[in-house]
Amino acid sequence: MSFPEAESSPRPSAATPPSRLRRPGDTPARDGARAAVTIAYRGILGNSPGMLFLTGYRSSMNGAKALALEAYCRASGRAFTRFDYQGHGETGGDFESCTLSTWIGDALAVVDEITTGPLILAGSSMGAWIMVRVAQLRPERVAGLIGIAAAPDFTETLMWDAFDTPTRMAILGGKPWRSPSPDGDSEIVVSRELIEDGRKHLVLRARLAIGVPVRLLHGSADQSVPAKLSQALLNQLDCPDASLTVIKDGGHRLSRPHELGQIVRAADELCRHTEDSLTRAASPPR
Repeated sequence: MSFPEAESSPRPSAATPPSRLRRPGDTPARDGARAAVTIAYRGILGNSPGMLFLTGYRSSMNGAKALALEAYCRASGRAFTRFDYQGHGETGGDFESCTLSTWIGDALAVVDEITTGPLILAGSSMGAWIMVRVAQLRPERVAGLIGIAAAPDFTETLMWDAFDTPTRMAILGGKPWRSPSPDGDSEIVVSRELIEDGRKHLVLRARLAIGVPVRLLHGSADQSVPAKLSQALLNQLDCPDASLTVIKDGGHRLSRPHELGQIVRAADELCRHTEDSLTRAASPPR
């Protein structure tokens, strides 16, 4: 049984605290009110199209892929934003009370309140699933998608489908399944709420009308999320400009220098494509 693996991240410097976005919470308190939550984020100002990085399950915005894309955007003068979902990284909070809807809501809040203009979304593992949902819910803001070791529908395909009957019955009875993460830095927790909420957001069971270029990258040696999930996502895309690159011997994290280079090249391709499209749209007809 394998699940999306968290990416170990360097601890951020205490001298550079993240910015904070305050948004309404998803879970009502005892009095029925929804307590506000704050989302930790970091970003740089720059030109359009900007980029937004969406992290994986139990990962943080300080991982190697996010930092490599930020360095690319800084060097090329582009806007860039990265953030931590509720229950993750510098945002903190109760991880076990969160679901896919929570994390999609966090991503939408960042898109709506922090970023401007057309965006290239880069999603890693679970972040690629959230990336697709954001593209469906905010199509007017999204100019391109980069899925890195994509794990769409993982709560169903990698979790629920892999459990035996006694484990499923325990989860349905309110006893979450728990296991140390592969790196030992965190715990995988599968609750009934996580599974049932995930079913509201499944994307591999119908055609996906995504009208922007999509680039998927996956390691051939990924032991956490099989490359067939990226292939399944590619197959469901109703998009004329979509491709999947399988990186030989690449693991789930895809954070070795040459792998980061391929991710940055995909970002540069989509950014330049969007720039060209914006220039053509702004040019008067001849």
